[in-house]
Amino acid sequence: MIFGKIEYLNLLPFHIFLKRYLRNSSEKKAWTLRGSVPSRINRIFEAKRVDAAVISSIKSRHYRCSDFGIVADGEVQSVLLIPGESKSDIESDTSNQLANVLQLKGEILIGDKALRFWVKDPNGAIDLASAWKEKEGLPFVFARLCAHPPYRDRIGKMTKTFFKSPPKVPYRILRSEAQKHGITTKQLQEYLDKIYYRLKWREKKALKRFFLLSRLKQKNNTFEKCKKT
Repeated sequence: MIFGKIEYLNLLPFHIFLKRYLRNSSEKKAWTLRGSVPSRINRIFEAKRVDAAVISSIKSRHYRCSDFGIVADGEVQSVLLIPGESKSDIESDTSNQLANVLQLKGEILIGDKALRFWVKDPNGAIDLASAWKEKEGLPFVFARLCAHPPYRDRIGKMTKTFFKSPPKVPYRILRSEAQKHGITTKQLQEYLDKIYYRLKWREKKALKRFFLLSRLKQKNNTFEKCKKT
């Protein structure tokens, strides 16, 4: 099984888990080599160049996915909008769409660079997960773990193992990753505490709501374009 890897801090506990779970050396090597940003992981998953990956939630609607995802119930700190001129983040698919759904204009920042921005200037940007929670009263699912057949059963077993005994991030790794990304160990731990990975009924309800609002927004944009032509 070839696994696509998102190179962001929000999946650090899952990365530690995978290092232990993937026992085949060729699988571990493939997972290490297939690391990239969410938008690229989406493309290589859709092209079936990887068998499984955590893909953006807006792309996951076309696939049967597991109950593992990247979720925040309120503030997340790593998905931001800086008010002003609209500018998408090329690394993102879901966050760009989330800003559209929330009808917010500005520059989108996601991932580790957004977290660094937040640490330096928390009042300089809008946290999009907080904005969604305020509007919808639900958590927001940024990504989901999906797999192509015949690997779905294996991914299902993998996620059950993760949920049963999620690994704690050793302090030495926290410190190393924090230094690497220009934040403190405390800031990294506080960030990871805001994220969880299990999709239950509220999270699935939030997904359906996001998909519905995205479709409505797309139809409205198409209508407006037709009016102008």
